[in-house]
Order: sequence, then C-alpha cells, then structure tokens
Amino acid sequence: MIEQFTQAAETAPVLISAICFVFAALVGSFLNVVIYRLPIMMERKWQQELAEMNEQPIPEFERFNLVVPGSRCGHCNTTIKPWHNLPIVGWFILKGKCASCQQSYSIRYPLIELLTASLSVLVLHVIGFDHFGLAAVMFTWLLICLTFIDVDHYLLPDPLNYLLLWSGLLFHLWLAPNELSSAVIGAIAGYLSLWSIYWAFKLLTGKEGMGYGDFKLLAALGAWLGWQMLPLVVLLSSAVGAVLGIMMIVLKGRDHQKPIPFGPYLAIAGWIALLWGQPILDSYFGLLGY
Repeated sequence: MIEQFTQAAETAPVLISAICFVFAALVGSFLNVVIYRLPIMMERKWQQELAEMNEQPIPEFERFNLVVPGSRCGHCNTTIKPWHNLPIVGWFILKGKCASCQQSYSIRYPLIELLTASLSVLVLHVIGFDHFGLAAVMFTWLLICLTFIDVDHYLLPDPLNYLLLWSGLLFHLWLAPNELSSAVIGAIAGYLSLWSIYWAFKLLTGKEGMGYGDFKLLAALGAWLGWQMLPLVVLLSSAVGAVLGIMMIVLKGRDHQKPIPFGPYLAIAGWIALLWGQPILDSYFGLLGY
C-alpha cells in the first residue's frame, strides 16, 4: 500500500499533497483535543491518587477522556455541531464565536490545525512519501502536542514522551535495524545529559533549572535521531530559545524572571534535526575543512 501511495505521489503530487493536507488537518483537530484534555485527565487522576493515599474521600468526576464528552462550548456547554467542527474552516464558519452564546473561541484552534497540516505536507515533501516519511509525520504530530501542552502547563506528559521514545526505537527496529544501537545510545545519552545538567545546576544554585519531562523528551529525540545528532539538537534548542526568549521580552514585555518552558525549543530543534540535521552537519564540517 505504501508503494502505491509513493507511486501516486510521483504521478500526481498536487492531488496527493492536497489529500495529505486535509487528512493532517483532521489530525490537527484531534491534537487540539489532546492538548486541552490530556492535562485535565492527568490532574484529575493525580487528585484521586492523592486522596486515596491520604485516605480521604476520592473525588468523582464526570466521564472525561479524549473521546467523551463530545466537543462543546466551554462557556454555555452547548454541543458543537459536526459541520462547525470542521478543521480550519469551522472556526471561520462560526466567525470565531459560539453559535449559541457568542462566546469567542481562541484562534489557536484553527492555527494548530493549519500548522499540523502544513508541517505534515512539508515533511512528506522533504523526506518522501514512504515509510520513513510517514513515521516522520507521526513524530511531528507528537512534537506539536508536547510543545503546546508545555507552553500551557509547563508539563511534558509522560504518556506522550514515552510514546515518542518507544516509537523511535521501534522505528529503528523495523526500518533501520543497523542503526538501532545508535538509537538506544541516543535515548540513554539524551536522558543522562540533561539529568546531569539539572543536578549540577541544582547543587550550585539550589534551584531547579528544568523538569524531568525535558530529560525524557531529549531521550525520545535521541531514540529517533541517534546519539550523533544530540549535540546539534542541544545547540539548536539553545539558539531557538535565546532568539524566541529575547523576542518575547522585547515585543511582549515578558518578565525575564518568569520561567520559560524548554520543551518547545527541544521539540523545534529535534524537528529541524530530523529534516535537515545531516545537511547542517555536512555544511558545518565543510566550513572546517573536514
């Protein structure tokens, strides 16, 4: 089936790209659900576990997961009609407001759908319409979820980090078994490198410079990219963080004392490294004369 898809992409690239864009936009709509609901699900589970540990009454919540309840307005609780839930265009059909109470919806919802669709098509064009390209698209989707959850909650959920980690190892086991050892070492080195920096910083300053989720995310990136790409990922994430951090302080007046989540910078750097990491390294070593 993948071979047929690849052939179709070669003969009708515009049509296949359009189909991929629409499908990825639908996925982007689901990613919005994950970004909003997963932290709430985790918080409720923590509250129940804490109550049970303290031998207190366990709080009961309405059934709430990635499927139930259906999409509804967070202000008036009105169920959103299916045609109003269409990716990207649904927001514009509603003019960014609830059809019932006229409460405004964030424009971030269609932007995440558009981002997911656009990046997915870009990945397929850069890498190719094959097994590797499809795996890279899934990699992109997980990074989008992790990025926006970390922006909202300073949280990189273990379920997503572990899914990214294990999928990276399985990807190498299935499609690149000769590089599996590099992926395993990358996962170990990714975790231990930030773990070491965390403890060195904490011993020197008495403060926590990052969260454990950052260790796990870099481990997952190491599982996908191999240990050889980890220095580039760290350098790129630092550069991206510096540029965006300065922009937020200058343009938005962000308090420089307020912590900035590091996960999005790691995610951006890992995504760049997956698509263009080797050409970047080749250019760098070429400048050095190697």
